[in-house]
Amino acid sequence: MTALTLSTTAAPGLRADAIVVGVAKDSGSKSGDLVVAPGAESVDEAYDGKLADVLGTLGASGAEGEVTKLPAPSGFKAPLVLAVGLGPRPEKDAGYEAEALRRAAGAAARALAGTKTAGFALPVADAAGTAAVGEGALLGAYSFDVYKENGKDADSRDGKAPLGEAVLLGSNAGDEAHKAAVKRATALAEELNRARDLINTPPNDLNPAAFAAVAEGAAEEHGLKVQVLDEKALAKGGYGGILGVGSGSAAAPRLVKLSYTSPKAKKHLALVGKGITYDSGGISLKPAGHNETMKCDMSGAAAVFAAVVAAARLGLEVNVTGWLALAENMPSGSATRPGDVLRMFSGKTVEVLNTDAEGRLVLADALWAASQEKPDAIVDVATLTGAMVLALGSRTFGIMANDDAFRSAIHEAAEEVGEEAWPMPLPEHLLKGMDSPTADLANMGERMGGGLVAGLFLREFVGEGITWAHLDIAGPAFNESGPFGYTPKGGTGSAVRTLVRLAELAASGDLG
Repeated sequence: MTALTLSTTAAPGLRADAIVVGVAKDSGSKSGDLVVAPGAESVDEAYDGKLADVLGTLGASGAEGEVTKLPAPSGFKAPLVLAVGLGPRPEKDAGYEAEALRRAAGAAARALAGTKTAGFALPVADAAGTAAVGEGALLGAYSFDVYKENGKDADSRDGKAPLGEAVLLGSNAGDEAHKAAVKRATALAEELNRARDLINTPPNDLNPAAFAAVAEGAAEEHGLKVQVLDEKALAKGGYGGILGVGSGSAAAPRLVKLSYTSPKAKKHLALVGKGITYDSGGISLKPAGHNETMKCDMSGAAAVFAAVVAAARLGLEVNVTGWLALAENMPSGSATRPGDVLRMFSGKTVEVLNTDAEGRLVLADALWAASQEKPDAIVDVATLTGAMVLALGSRTFGIMANDDAFRSAIHEAAEEVGEEAWPMPLPEHLLKGMDSPTADLANMGERMGGGLVAGLFLREFVGEGITWAHLDIAGPAFNESGPFGYTPKGGTGSAVRTLVRLAELAASGDLG
């Protein structure tokens, strides 16, 4: 993991492999279209105030994520200056948005793979800037190379190791607010990157039991309580949804309860994650071309797991319980068939019309289990429907809830931490489509609005009077295109930062 440190050393005097500076578009600047961002004044001075001109000559435009490298000026202890685009310059007296700083730091960290130390002379005038640049650098430096020859991720980094240390320049290294920002960024990024590792791990190595073992290890490391229900305990408890989904696999399902408690907590937040470690579709087999990335179908459980551990590491004054509903959805002679009826943990019966609509079945059992503890709020996270990808694209997750104010609060939290999200409705008329002549309801409804139908199905398994929200992260959970900003190819850790922010808001009493 890349180290994150603070330093008051001026950029020219820092012993490093590179100095990172920010540049932005500004049609009104003297250089014509490029301006050097705050934090890099000493670097610009070393170029006789003409750094923007030099970069412009090299073709830099200041566009978001653009990287331009040039030799450091005489007298610098670092041999390289790396300029990263921040996008449009803010209006006068307005600072750079946190997300612009995150993305720029992430792009720079990715470009500096293979180097040991880099100084980041980006705008970090306050703790918020420190947090944003720190998060971006740590998330952008992420690399998953466990399965590469000699541990090298040859595809994305040309066999180079991730950046070893990111040194944040220009901030007060002794200031408590900046220290706290670094601590938070480190804990958050390390746990988010652990979620990415889980998502990227192939399903032959990460089945439900293996995921549960990871949770047990983290619980021991961070002083959390953990309870793992195996197939026998699930059968005894009547968890028909989880058992039904996992019945076709040689790898038995698990339900993991991971609990962080604070002696000063006044609120209890329950998080529920879909953890399908591989989704073949079951008997309703997915067509060719749709199976290759289905190791990512446990991204919701990975996000919940990371958020609970991060809450513990940050010592938040809130109780956070994570429920990981883990199963592998496979076709076999013992698999659930279309037409089968499952008796769920809540006692309701569900007619399975499509075994590839399995995520809602495991979540239903976990939601009811979470409801029994009467938390102040429940948030579930899942790569649930292709319909949500069609609606919102590959970078935005949908938010549904049984409380409009809670849905808005989650949307605001997501925007605050830089995760793209959008509030979605739960139209009551779509419930009719899930009527079943055999059971209490079916696991499928109308094809149009399928993501909303799934949300309505889940709502049926939330305890009465409990505030609940559903995050469908099917789009942003797994990036099949090239890396951008601080987002790598593969598992992204979508929703982790939003969940942690919700926990912080609950701890401060600002979540409602």
